Amino acid sequence: MRELVEKNQHVIMVPANFKFANKGTITEVKPDGFTLELEYEPDGVLKNTYCEFYIETSNGTLYFDSFPKDIQGKTIFVASPAKHKFLQRRQFTRVKYVHDLELKNGDNSYKISTLDISAGGMKFKTTENINIEAEYAVTLPLSENINVTCNYSPIRIEKGNNGIYTHSGRFVYDNNRNKMELIQYCTKRNIEIKNK
Repeated sequence: MRELVEKNQHVIMVPANFKFANKGTITEVKPDGFTLELEYEPDGVLKNTYCEFYIETSNGTLYFDSFPKDIQGKTIFVASPAKHKFLQRRQFTRVKYVHDLELKNGDNSYKISTLDISAGGMKFKTTENINIEAEYAVTLPLSENINVTCNYSPIRIEKGNNGIYTHSGRFVYDNNRNKMELIQYCTKRNIEIKNK
């Protein structure tokens, strides 16, 4: 584990109560853990209470559960986890996501059928002629209680022989919380699918 965690790496930390999610930078690595300098005050984060951690490495996204052994303001010391796993090599975990949704641009709305999503973007099919140059608002239901709203920016459109367009594009976020919601959702769905 120690060779995977390095100084200056960026970390996303998600406690049990998601609204207290935080991010920071590793400032020191020791055999028994690492020091993390957080961007925000660690409200809702308790010593010896498990959180989820996500770190981007050259081998993909590193995921593990661990806990702060010490909290001094925005500086926390995180214990080395017993185990870890790599989610995948792409920057964000992509999972199957099949929903009938709407893209909105001003007064115009377009019906789409999603195929997959990640925190970086989504892929969907539609019969509508959607302008690749525009940006669209979309609301993604993640559970009965959680919806994430973000902007979708098309990158690639392919037209099939049956008149159905397949779109791929990226998400643009108004706030980091929505992005972290999607990272957590996709990560958990990916683990669930692999464990089936």
